[in-house]
Amino acid sequence: MKKFALFLVGGIAAIVLLANLGPMIGLAISLLILYYSFKGFVKTESTFKKILWGTIGLIALCASASNFPAIIGIAAIYFLYVVFKNWNKEDEVVESSDPFTNFEKEWNKLHKNY
Repeated sequence: MKKFALFLVGGIAAIVLLANLGPMIGLAISLLILYYSFKGFVKTESTFKKILWGTIGLIALCASASNFPAIIGIAAIYFLYVVFKNWNKEDEVVESSDPFTNFEKEWNKLHKNY
């Protein structure tokens, strides 16, 4: 049952990831442009170039804000990571305090020693 739930969550996360792949690419490109415009703004001495780099940075910031659904895609990547990590994890075996079960274990251990 646990594998089925992990498969279901993983499938839904994969569909959400594929649906938000476009905004994720747009977010990456706009953040890259924003980064280089900031670097250009800090590096330049000219007032005109500072205004130009600032304008490019504001446009890239608006483009980054418009790609907000990409955050859902990033969350889907996280869910896929968690599903992948927990897929082969074994369930913990709970020891029973039943005296008959413990007797059977001890009896089997004794038979293995001979």
